[in-house]
Amino acid sequence: MSIHINAQNGNIAATVLLPGDPLRAKWIADTFLEDVICYNEVRGMLGYTGTFNGKKVSVQGTGMGIPSILIYCKELITEYGVRNLIRVGSAGSYQKEVKIRDIVIAMAASTTSGINSQRFLGASYAPTANFELFEKAIKQADILGIPLKAGNVLSSDEFYTDDFNDYKHWAEFGVLCVEMETSGLYTIAAKYNVKALSILTISDSLVTRERTTAKEREKTFVDMTKIALSIT
Repeated sequence: MSIHINAQNGNIAATVLLPGDPLRAKWIADTFLEDVICYNEVRGMLGYTGTFNGKKVSVQGTGMGIPSILIYCKELITEYGVRNLIRVGSAGSYQKEVKIRDIVIAMAASTTSGINSQRFLGASYAPTANFELFEKAIKQADILGIPLKAGNVLSSDEFYTDDFNDYKHWAEFGVLCVEMETSGLYTIAAKYNVKALSILTISDSLVTRERTTAKEREKTFVDMTKIALSIT
């Protein structure tokens, strides 16, 4: 057991899907996995292990923000031997051509967080996806007939900013969308020499002001989950 995950040794697979919402973790387990066990309920951050096409896979809620996902990734990697971490999360579009329910794969993650600035003494570290997982996701999406967009995303420390139009500056530099975890995920994966990929579904648009409901975000983001499971 670790501080925030009360699983026994062997309960967690080498590959873990990481939704921010623990209820999305439950939905993924109930919808896609067989022979499911719930290995974690600490702080309501649900974790499950089952099989998909005969292969063992886990799904663990991480909460919102870089500090939260770092806690769970650190424990998954160092206490439970996890080697592949695949975020399945929601994001807000920064570009007109990136529409509601589009799938975005984060090749790299810019951030407003100060964590890496502290870690690298003011230098700028560029967290990137694992190429092997990225390549597999591109191929599997093509097989599944699911269109993708890929590029730079922003991992923001703030959900509500003082100036709504702040996003336009990032958009001018080609950032596709905003979320709150990928930069932390890619950085800790690099530190421990494990593989990480962030697959995102656009839940809202800062350009058009469209948005999905909380229930839709919990239970209807099917395509990114199919891609994630196909590369486990």
